[in-house]
Amino acid sequence: MSRLLAGGLRYEVGVGGSGPPLLLVHGFTGRGASWAPHLGYLRRVATTIQVDLLGHGRSDCPADAARYAVERQAADMGEIIRQVAGGPVDVLGYSFGARIALALVIRDPSAVRRLILESPSAGIAGADERAARRAADEVLASELERGGLSEFVARWDSLPLFATHSAMPEARRRRLHTERLRNNTAGLAGSLRGAGQGAMTPMYDRLHLVAVPTLVVCGALDPARARGESVASGIAGSTLELVDGAGHTPHLEAPAAFRAAVLPFITAPDRARSK
Repeated sequence: MSRLLAGGLRYEVGVGGSGPPLLLVHGFTGRGASWAPHLGYLRRVATTIQVDLLGHGRSDCPADAARYAVERQAADMGEIIRQVAGGPVDVLGYSFGARIALALVIRDPSAVRRLILESPSAGIAGADERAARRAADEVLASELERGGLSEFVARWDSLPLFATHSAMPEARRRRLHTERLRNNTAGLAGSLRGAGQGAMTPMYDRLHLVAVPTLVVCGALDPARARGESVASGIAGSTLELVDGAGHTPHLEAPAAFRAAVLPFITAPDRARSK
């Protein structure tokens, strides 16, 4: 692991494996290490680049909430790609990380060779709905600052979005809970305020700009599945893969099925993935 400077801030970055470069972008409350259960498989076919997003893991936690913005972190990912890979990479992003990955390919298409979006969203289209989401995220951030990380993580674990986690093995649920606790209170609060779906500019009207081969992976039981389906329908030529029995986190709930979708996509010859 090493710390790389991007946009004037330090990001924790880990690199391993061999093969074409693959940038892995985790979700909210995660970190680069969140991909550990899949690294043994991915590193047989790719050089993985795992990044702790701002406010997460060992990356910086700036005081200015605006610095956490999806668009600004997407620009930072472009810098990291240039430093580590020196050319285009495949990108796999989950949830919050999928929003950053989507913003990256729209902003800097030359940085991305192939795109995998797990449980993505292109944002919230309506101004009133965005304002309501910003207000809700402010409440969450304030409660996090007052009550501390343990109380917040317990509440986050219990969200309806993650109800299907009850079917996961106990050891896997404990590992996820412990991982979420390895974050920074101020950093997560800043991320909620600056990078939430209410704070970001929606990308629905720019999905047509995505011109790289794209795979969208959604859990069939995900309460937010419609968002992912909307992203897939907006990207010409994209492939939508629904994972049976999984909710918002297919990579955790159905890891074998998740890899069965992802590995053939990233190992297919470029000509087979062209549009």
